[in-house]
Order: sequence, then structure tokens, then C-alpha cells
Amino acid sequence: MKKVTYVRFGLDLLMAITFVLFFNKQVLGGLTFHEIAGLAIAVAFFTHVLLNWQWVKKVTVKLFDRKLPRKTKFGYFLNIMLLITMSFIMISGIFISRVVFPNINVGNEQWFKVSHISVSFLVLILVAAHVGLHWKWVINVCKNITKFKKTKKSLSIVAKLATVALLVVGIYEINETGFLGKLGGVARVLNLSSSDMPQKGGEKPDFDRHSFSETKSSAMASAGYERPDFDHEGGFESPNPFVVIGTYFAIMSVFIIVIYYIEKILTRVKRRKKIAGPAAEI
Repeated sequence: MKKVTYVRFGLDLLMAITFVLFFNKQVLGGLTFHEIAGLAIAVAFFTHVLLNWQWVKKVTVKLFDRKLPRKTKFGYFLNIMLLITMSFIMISGIFISRVVFPNINVGNEQWFKVSHISVSFLVLILVAAHVGLHWKWVINVCKNITKFKKTKKSLSIVAKLATVALLVVGIYEINETGFLGKLGGVARVLNLSSSDMPQKGGEKPDFDRHSFSETKSSAMASAGYERPDFDHEGGFESPNPFVVIGTYFAIMSVFIIVIYYIEKILTRVKRRKKIAGPAAEI
């Protein structure tokens, strides 16, 4: 296996760990870590895109070719969505910065703050879907790193039990953190024009408060907007980085498992159709 593969794997893993830490603004020093690590993630993300640029060019040229597998097409559009949403998070993060770029003032910063947070939950699902789509590659890289080649029946059973356990824990965390409600914030934010969002006299959004309830205006109320529970007010939120990583990796695992098995089922159906095709002609 080429060294670039290990570089890609290490880069992806580091990005995933750092990204989930952003979901608790109290982790590792608060906003200072959040903003500086965010810039590092931006560099790592675009490095990831460059490392896969040859694949992007090949698929773009053949995108409308009927022979191109649906999995490849789905992966392509998934990556486009990731590029758009990640770019939005990075740009909006700069607009609302209080540490690295405190003097930037583009107006409507409260809208950028709410959008920045809401879109982050969508990106978490997109990242999980991306991993699920390439799960076999992840497993193969891990096998090469650990030099583990043989698959025993007992290990297969352990893997299945671990999958079930991850699903249970992940679903629990989705409910405990109010994840789906926060994800719904994306649609609600898009339904609000930036002029509907209250302003703070040009000041930077106050990230140190536990909510943005003070920003809720009559315009937002008339639009049917309800404040998403961004700060886990109804559940447990620990600033411990290991707890944060465990919580959001468990949530990601649900979507990874779902995408992986959907892709696996569709592949089996496709194979059966190929086998049944010549048999039907006979």
C-alpha cells in the first residue's frame, strides 16, 4: 500500500477528531482552540481535496456516462456537498471570529453565527456518509497498519456485536443531545432572511452565552422559528475532550453504519440482477 494512502488516512482521522471537538466550545481552551484549530482544519480539508484531485477530474469528465457506477456518482455529489458546506462553515467562522479575526465586520453577524452552528450538524452527517461509503477502504488500511490479514469467525461475531452496540449508543446520544432538532435548524435558518436576524450594533456575536435566546425577535417568532438547543440544555455536556469525541463519534457511527449497509445491500441486488440476466435469457 502506497505511503500517500497512509497520509490520507491519518489526515482524515485527525480532521474527524478535531471536527467533533468543535461541537463543545468549552473544550481545550474554548474559542482560542476553536478558531485556531478551525483554520488548521481548513488547510487539512483542502489538502485532502488536492490529494484526491485526480479522482475528481476523472469522475467529472465521466459524470454523465451511463457506465459510471451509481456509487461513484453518489460519492461525487456527496463530496460537492461537503465542499460547499465546509467552505461555508470556514467563511462564516471568519466572519464571526472573536480571537483570530476580531476586527472583521460584514454585518448580519448573528445570522452567520446561527447558520455556522446549524450547518455544522449537517456536515457531521455528510462526513459520516462519506466514511460509510468508503468503509471497506478504512478497514483495509487498518488491516495493513496492524498487519492483520486473517478474519476468524469469532472476530466476525465480535464485529457484529460491536456494530449493534454502536447503533444503540449512537441512537441514545442522538436523543440525549437533541441532534435531530439541531439539524432541523438548517432548514429554519434558510427560511429566514438575514434581515430578520437581530443585530447587536455591529458587535461580534456573544459565543460565551449558553444560548442566543436574547436575539430572538418578533420577526423570527412570526416566521415560526424556534431556538435550537445548541448547548445541550436538556442533557449532559462535558468539556472533557474524550467525552465529546466519544459522544459525536457515536452519533457519526449511526450514519456510517446505515450508509455502509445500504451500499452493501444495493451491491448485492446489482450482482443478483447480473447473474439473473444471463440465466433468464437461457
